[in-house]
Amino acid sequence: MKNLKSQLEALLFVAAKPLQLKDMASLTAAKPEAIKAALEELSNDYEREDRGVRIVTQATTYQLVTAPEQADLIKEFIKDETMGELSRPSLEALTIIAYRGPIAKMDLDRIRGVNCALILRNLLLHGLIEGKFDKQKNETYYSVTVDFVRFLGIHDVSALPEYEKLRAHESLQRMLEDKPLS
Repeated sequence: MKNLKSQLEALLFVAAKPLQLKDMASLTAAKPEAIKAALEELSNDYEREDRGVRIVTQATTYQLVTAPEQADLIKEFIKDETMGELSRPSLEALTIIAYRGPIAKMDLDRIRGVNCALILRNLLLHGLIEGKFDKQKNETYYSVTVDFVRFLGIHDVSALPEYEKLRAHESLQRMLEDKPLS
């Protein structure tokens, strides 16, 4: 059970959303009853040891969340993370997502020439972009949010300056297709 608890803790930690019991059972190759027992034990451990996280349960869905007694600390952290100004790299990535979205992280990394994982996280925290997972391609695609478009005072991203020209720019297309620029 100890290894199962560790596996479930890791899954809940990396999941960006609540996890279904059946999905955890499938991933760990454990029976649903064993999953429930391990999650209950893990939840009790968190409360007994006064840890900073808890497991929230709703029917057959589970999620790792911060402990309620840490709410003020978390609010302060989130405020600092989401209210700060965007860095130049974040603005560059946001511009690429606005003009080229929906776009996969791999393509954004290729265009910018650097790993954009932290930038994407920051933009997600700011509520400027959203990610949608494509099961067939096993990839998350990012696009700007309605709030971003509304903030700019436009009705759609296609109203951005020179949208069609920049969206279909030949050099970007070649870069994404791994073709050298002439």
